[in-house]
Amino acid sequence: MTSQTTVGTTGPGGKAPSASSEQPPASGLRGHPWFTLITVAVGVMMVALDGTIVAIANPAIAKDLGASWAQVQWITNAYFLALAVSLITAGKLGDRFGHRQTFLVGVVGFAASSGAIGLSHSIGAVITFRVFQGLFGALLMPAALGLLRATFPAEKLNMAIGIWGMVIGASTAGGPILGGVLVEHVNWQSVFFINVPVGVLALLLGVVILLDHRAENAPRSFDLLGIALLSAAMFCLVWALIKAPDWGWGAGRTWLFVAASVVGFGLFALWETKVAEPLVPLTLFRSVPLSAGVVLMVLMAIAFMGGLFFVTFYLQNVHGMSPIDAGLHLLPLTGMMIVGSPLAGALITKLGPRIPLASGMAATAIAMYGMSTLETDTGSGVMSLWFALLGLGLAPVMVGATEVIVGNAPMELSGVAGGLQQAAMQIGGSLGTAVLGAVMASKVDSDLPGNWAGAGLPTLTPTQLDQAAQFVQQGAAPVAPGTPPEIAAKIADVAHGTFISGMSLASLVAAGVAAVAVLVAFLTKRGENAEAGSGAAHI
Repeated sequence: MTSQTTVGTTGPGGKAPSASSEQPPASGLRGHPWFTLITVAVGVMMVALDGTIVAIANPAIAKDLGASWAQVQWITNAYFLALAVSLITAGKLGDRFGHRQTFLVGVVGFAASSGAIGLSHSIGAVITFRVFQGLFGALLMPAALGLLRATFPAEKLNMAIGIWGMVIGASTAGGPILGGVLVEHVNWQSVFFINVPVGVLALLLGVVILLDHRAENAPRSFDLLGIALLSAAMFCLVWALIKAPDWGWGAGRTWLFVAASVVGFGLFALWETKVAEPLVPLTLFRSVPLSAGVVLMVLMAIAFMGGLFFVTFYLQNVHGMSPIDAGLHLLPLTGMMIVGSPLAGALITKLGPRIPLASGMAATAIAMYGMSTLETDTGSGVMSLWFALLGLGLAPVMVGATEVIVGNAPMELSGVAGGLQQAAMQIGGSLGTAVLGAVMASKVDSDLPGNWAGAGLPTLTPTQLDQAAQFVQQGAAPVAPGTPPEIAAKIADVAHGTFISGMSLASLVAAGVAAVAVLVAFLTKRGENAEAGSGAAHI
């Protein structure tokens, strides 16, 4: 039996009027704010962990199942595509049916899909169940934010989101370390099987602890055409970003999908003004702080995910570290996010979001500039300094931008707001990887021929040069078997030096994006509607 409560909502001006029916206080474990936070954190941990832990398992999966490189890429792309396309619609489902139910369905589906992947004997099955993982993960993430928004009073919401952000940051950054240990000492299937007991724990906690909160004027119908238009537009955009590195940014196919995405978003926006209960009411974006929070989340993810993408290649291929060692070298980043997220929540509660957000993005810009100065022989101490500063900068942005988006949305749209926050982060990460990847590729293509010739290496044909550039873009040396050691050493020096120049330029671009985000941060303010959750249990 589902426990259901009714919470006050906001009026047209964005201010929260008095609730027309009081939310009864939580009794015992059921609906207790901090136990609710623990419960949703366990579920969210699975989704965040799966975003990075699988990358370590990909080589073992490819070897065991005989997968091609393109198929291996789809192990990641299928998950990301399903997640990004479904997030906002999944948030709407939570608003309609209740975030408790949506969260529990997401937990069960995600754990079951993970177990099915571990039992799979073909690459096709792995990719198929990765799609299901993405779909159920999309149900789970916005529901978690919706539950926090409804459960915590305004003065505690930032702290709760801070701890929520800490769990996501720690899980994301800890994925490669845990994945490396499991693949090395157990098998690749264990990377997926680990989600099953975690999912069971989240389900048991959810059944016992979570209380269903519903806004009085929660949506009663579905905007099916809106869902179709938004999903198609998101699919075309994400598909273009995924395929652009292979097709080329100037390719007709790339821009065809980009154009289709623009048309889709335009038709979606037009339809949303016509339908009685829209999927995403465009009046949401009349809130400058909410819009600024969405933009800030995109810019942060571009700088963070795009910049960090190359660091893993730098550590493993240039410095020759194992995946586990590379993950350990990123612990300063993880550690600062773990420590900084709850502290950022407390600071934002006291000062409001503007100063912490602007300071966080400024620190991120400085950290990305520092990463542009890394060389082939940079020591661990210097690397740790920039990684720690990056984690310190990201913590208040993860917390503050999330609160700005969710807190400035009406209670009945808290799920949609949570979906917006997650979608903005996913799109930003994809944009960052694609755009900064293009910057890296352009720099490598420009510098490699001169560096190769300058080292006195044998002349390459255009085809050979293109093949060599593919290796160099990942920090690897294109050394053919049987190459004399002295020639191999020269090739490695050229490859690593060229990669460093590309990573440096990409990091500078990421620093510029973060600098722009500093200005956007000043448009944010504390969530006007956060007090709608003030009927939550006393903490």
